[in-house]
Amino acid sequence: MLFDFAGLSGLDRYKLLVATVVPRPIAWVVTVDEQGTLNAAPYSFFNALSGDPPIVAIGVGARAPRELKDTGRNIRATRQFVVCLVDEANAAAMNVTAVEFPPPVDEVAVAGLTTVASTRVRPPRIAESPVAIECELHTMIDLGPERSIVLGQVLAMHVRDEAVLDAAKCYIDTPKLNLIGRMHGRGWYARTTDRFEMPRIALEEWEARQKAAE
Repeated sequence: MLFDFAGLSGLDRYKLLVATVVPRPIAWVVTVDEQGTLNAAPYSFFNALSGDPPIVAIGVGARAPRELKDTGRNIRATRQFVVCLVDEANAAAMNVTAVEFPPPVDEVAVAGLTTVASTRVRPPRIAESPVAIECELHTMIDLGPERSIVLGQVLAMHVRDEAVLDAAKCYIDTPKLNLIGRMHGRGWYARTTDRFEMPRIALEEWEARQKAAE
């Protein structure tokens, strides 16, 4: 079945993308406004795009045309934010922070969470999160009246101690993080506990296989 996006509404394009591009990691973004008011909200249009420079990207929507959500507005004003990753233990709390509370409601407090001061940026990190990524704004790309893409440069990362295998070599026990991701629709998520390993194939190994098969 072909879906030509030129003839589809924005909602239908969205539905197709979120139903097929899965699972998506969740950016639990913590920001503060210019007065220091805290905001936290999850976003699943998110991923790491570059290792050097270290860049993450977040797609931020709007409450109304040309009115960015608190996250986008705060990042535009302060140029700083923290991306916290979501493990299964914090799924319900993350879902609470997705409620469209009006400012100045503290979503972190309402969800029963706590914060810890960051090291390089003003917004704090969520203490319960297994990974927190401190970022400064690299670029904000406005895609129209209802969406912007935030490119953030990573300044520092906090990883739960028990998930660090070798700090000197930056080896992380990823399964121990027990992260979750977004799936299709408004309420479906995926665990990262169902995994399989498939090593990369070196060119020399591939050529040897092809020769052996001749």
